[in-house]
Amino acid sequence: QVQLVESGGGEVQAGGSLRLSCAASGTTFRAHAMAWYRQAPGKQRELVASITSGGTANYGESVKGRFTTSRDNAKSTVYLEMNSLKPEDTAIYYCHTILLGRFYWGQGTQVTVSS
Repeated sequence: QVQLVESGGGEVQAGGSLRLSCAASGTTFRAHAMAWYRQAPGKQRELVASITSGGTANYGESVKGRFTTSRDNAKSTVYLEMNSLKPEDTAIYYCHTILLGRFYWGQGTQVTVSS
């Protein structure tokens, strides 16, 4: 059973930074592509960033140049470094992966950016 556990959320002022972590267990982490999604109140869940098993990252347009995702296969952990945060980045952030066609999500971590 794949388990994903996010941490690192919190409240920060606009222009600040946060670093989210997602620890994976129950699977061969290094073989997985991983992704970060977010969902703000009243909005659909959107893709923030993804990273392949080989370490190639892609980003949603709204976070390009501000967010960076990385992975540490030895720790089975993926990270999301968020800089120059804006109030519109306020959301619950979820870690995500797919194994054998089945979707797995973490419980989410709240990020709140105040103006």
